[in-house]
Amino acid sequence: MNKDTVIAKNPTAYHNYEIIDTIEAGIVLYGTEIKSIRAGKVNFKDSYAVIEKSGEVFVYSMHISPYDHGNIYNKDPMRPKKLLLNKSEIHKLVGMTTLKGYTLVPTKMYFKGNFIKLEIGIGKGKKLFDKREDLKKKEADRKIERYMKSNN
Repeated sequence: MNKDTVIAKNPTAYHNYEIIDTIEAGIVLYGTEIKSIRAGKVNFKDSYAVIEKSGEVFVYSMHISPYDHGNIYNKDPMRPKKLLLNKSEIHKLVGMTTLKGYTLVPTKMYFKGNFIKLEIGIGKGKKLFDKREDLKKKEADRKIERYMKSNN
C-alpha cells in the first residue's frame, strides 16, 4: 500500500455536518478486522464518536465485516472501537463537544505507513436549508465547470 492510502470515506459526514476541525487518531483493531479493512469491507456511514466518562474515546456503529477465513477469531462487526489519542487531544475534544455543542464524526479511514488511522471531524449539524444551499451551490459549480469546459 502507498503512504496515506484512503481505505474508506464517510459519505454523509460533510453533507450532514459542518466540519470545523479534524484530528487523526489511531484505532484499536484485531487481526481479522485488519484483514477485512485491507479488503475494503468497512462501512461507517452512520458512525459517531463518543468521549466516555473514563476519558477514552470510542467509535460506535462502525461496521467491519467479518473476515471470510477468520472462523472463531472474528469479532462482533458492530463492537465499539477504541481510539488512540493524546490527553491533550482528548481535552480539546471534551471542550469542543461540551461547551460549544459540536459532535465527533469519523470522516475517513486510511493507511499511514503500516498503521490504520481514522480521521475524526469536529462538526456541528446542518439544518435542512443549509443542506439545500450546499446542493444548489454544488450544482451551480458543476454547470459553470461544464460551460467552461465546452467553451475551451
